[in-house]
Amino acid sequence: MAYRKYDTCFYERYAATALQNLLGHKFDGLLNLDRPDLQSPDGHRLGIEVTRAMEGGKPAARVLLKEMAGIRQADSDERLDLDRNYWSMARPLREILRSKVAKVADGFYGEFDEFGLFVFCQETLDEAAALKAITYIRDLQRDNEKAYARLFLCDLNALYAGNLEDDISFEYRMGVFPMTQEQRKDFYLDALFQDRTERQKQQI
Repeated sequence: MAYRKYDTCFYERYAATALQNLLGHKFDGLLNLDRPDLQSPDGHRLGIEVTRAMEGGKPAARVLLKEMAGIRQADSDERLDLDRNYWSMARPLREILRSKVAKVADGFYGEFDEFGLFVFCQETLDEAAALKAITYIRDLQRDNEKAYARLFLCDLNALYAGNLEDDISFEYRMGVFPMTQEQRKDFYLDALFQDRTERQKQQI
């Protein structure tokens, strides 16, 4: 069976598939490269860094993978137990945002017309929490020459797409795109298998 292991590339491919299917043609054809992880085919229009905000080690990772695959509901009791016993979302998310903002400002991800940051979140979010994260990252990078234009927060119930640019009104600051179990399963298979042909072979 030809498939990719659950390494960082798996999460990056999952992010690319989610963006393409939920947000449209702007994200078609993203290449899974490095620094940043997802890049437009022309190599300069769009660069997106993909990361995870989570603690809890292997138990938390196993729950996340099951939810990504659509095997269990993203608001499962097991997730809630992990939240209580292993970690607090606020700290890892803040640390991730600070780290990634500093890297893009320092030129670590090269030169792109537009930068995006995609974060897998272990904790179930709501619109208020997502908006708080958007405000936080906008404050962090307010005076930076190089900065993210988009923030994507994915808790596997939904994808929260934040516009970080200054010249927009509040009602256009964030879009919310629900994710069904069937969609999560589809994204998971697309990320896991090398290509759609291999995926179809596995389903026969």
